[in-house]
Amino acid sequence: MAVTNSTVIGFEKEIWKAADIMRGNMDAAEYKHVILGLIFLKYISDRFEYKHQQLLENDEGSEEDRDEYIADNVFFVPQEARWLNIAKNAHTPEIGKVIDQAMDAIERENKKLKGILPKTFARPELDKRRLGNVVDLFTNTAIAANDNSMDLLGRTYEYCLSKFAEQEGKLAGEFFTPACVVRTLVEVIQPFNGRIYDPCCGSGGMFVQSADFVKAHAGNINDLSVYGQDSNPTTWKLCKMNLAIRGIEVDLGKQARDTFFDDLHPTMKADFILANPPFNLSDWGADKLADDVRWKYGLPPSGNANFAWMQHMIHHLSEKGRIGLVLANGSLSSQSGGEGNIRKAIIEDDLVEGIIAMPPQLFYTTQIPVSLWFLNRKKKQFGKTLFIDARNMGTMVSRRLREMTDKDISRISKSFIAFEKGKLKDEAGFCAVVSTSDIAKQDYILTPGRYVGLAEQDDDGEPFEEKMTRLTGELSEMFKKGHILEKEIKKRLGAIGYEI
Repeated sequence: MAVTNSTVIGFEKEIWKAADIMRGNMDAAEYKHVILGLIFLKYISDRFEYKHQQLLENDEGSEEDRDEYIADNVFFVPQEARWLNIAKNAHTPEIGKVIDQAMDAIERENKKLKGILPKTFARPELDKRRLGNVVDLFTNTAIAANDNSMDLLGRTYEYCLSKFAEQEGKLAGEFFTPACVVRTLVEVIQPFNGRIYDPCCGSGGMFVQSADFVKAHAGNINDLSVYGQDSNPTTWKLCKMNLAIRGIEVDLGKQARDTFFDDLHPTMKADFILANPPFNLSDWGADKLADDVRWKYGLPPSGNANFAWMQHMIHHLSEKGRIGLVLANGSLSSQSGGEGNIRKAIIEDDLVEGIIAMPPQLFYTTQIPVSLWFLNRKKKQFGKTLFIDARNMGTMVSRRLREMTDKDISRISKSFIAFEKGKLKDEAGFCAVVSTSDIAKQDYILTPGRYVGLAEQDDDGEPFEEKMTRLTGELSEMFKKGHILEKEIKKRLGAIGYEI
């Protein structure tokens, strides 16, 4: 008997066990598409069956009418693609072929999914016994097709994306940005109504978190028009599937394309732009785009695309638009290749609303320190920029990975709200509101540590003179022990014929 899991907290982990079943000798990059493809297939099949049952109960004979499903934003699933047929063939040698044919049939019936779904389940290297076991796991975990279950499947999809990113390491950078980083961007930008855009959208995490933010604040995700682009065809397909599970309508163009050379939304002006572009991308084609209209503040250097990405986003920003993007920390201070002049021009145009220095070890893909930039065409605090030093925030969730907590993210977002209202007070070691003239005195360098200073240390009550006497005494004792150890080491090395 199937167990309905619409609120079970551990459901995501149960599905991740399916990935472990499939693992075998396959790389994470390979079985990622197997698991995510099956999640998607199970999701649309359960949504279809839920609507199918409703139509049967109404006894109007319309249970196979494709238009009935489309009207309710449900994908139509033909007979051969329904999960009942998949489950029936789970332990036959043809299970891979059955799933591939199901994917083909769904694409034929739903133009939005054309060319998107994975159809590699029949390939010989995929262990069909393990594949059948995964199908069993999904069969025995029914997903009731209500709004809560949509969130559940969406969470599961995102959870598996994050776990695959952890396993793939550096290869994962093309499709995944840690959820806590995305949430920080979204909580500050607050995308409620209008156009939202990501020019390097990966698997669509920025859009998912934006939709979650709107729902959490009793808004309507249909008030957001979603636009994106990505150059990687595989990642582009992952994004389409991820957003389809969430019921988010998105314009990603007809295919994957390089944003710099083939802008799929050339005239679009966005109210919210959220992005995590590739860090320090070199050889991005500056020589072929030297006269591009997007470089309002200066031609970006050929060896680093950071300010090419930023200026591309500014070019697509509406008159009231806001940008939140992730960049490597070098963008805060670099003077090479004209970057200092570009940064100065953007600052003097009063676009930089805030900068956050983020803690280390947030990314699976890199140890490069990163910062969050916030730009705004309609700043409420003219001529001022908020700097936040969050380098000591976050909690280690594994030996090599850190996450920002809900409390951390809330503290940051509340600081921005207070800043916009003109009520934020500087806090040594954490935040400072700085005028553009003071930034100019620092040669337009935007490193938060320069402005927020050091946090005040608690007074331990020990008088300064007494503390210095104690510490110098302890240091003297350490020096003495060091000399003794040095003599002993020399003595032992001499005994075996080595002199220092």
